[in-house]
Amino acid sequence: MEFTTHYSLLTPEAMDLDAQIQSLIDNAPQDGVSPRIVAAIAPVLKLLAQKLRHSQYHILQSLNNQWVLTTLSDRANPNVEKRVIYAWAKLQDIPVNSALGLGADVVAIPIFVTQILFQLTALETVDSIIFFEKPSDSTNGIEVRREDVQNLIQLQLKQNPPTQSFSPNQLPPDIA
Repeated sequence: MEFTTHYSLLTPEAMDLDAQIQSLIDNAPQDGVSPRIVAAIAPVLKLLAQKLRHSQYHILQSLNNQWVLTTLSDRANPNVEKRVIYAWAKLQDIPVNSALGLGADVVAIPIFVTQILFQLTALETVDSIIFFEKPSDSTNGIEVRREDVQNLIQLQLKQNPPTQSFSPNQLPPDIA
């Protein structure tokens, strides 16, 4: 899970979803295609972000800039596993007394919601991101599945391709 995260000095209140999307477009690789692809998928990112309550979430990250991945097992069928990343609305909601908590080698990084959703599309080792919306509630979250996001993006690109010569199956590998 190696990628570069771009941080902004703006507060979440100062960075609305349209500004977040514009930041993604501006920070896309300037290869002539990537900014147009990001602009084309922006409606999907915005739609998903609007279903969440907050404009920014805190993600646990290792000191080498990798998001902390948690593997969950199905209680009824322990052989079925899901790999998730947790995202908390407020720093103080991150459980400090569990294996997920902050420590010497793990920090919580505030990241804009559109950036999280955009990164999710490229994180092949992640099945979902679970967003915790309510203060002090780390048991009930909103799950956003990578496969669902990718499917919505593919549908958006088929309906509204960024250029005539672009194929949605030809996404640049470094898009996120």
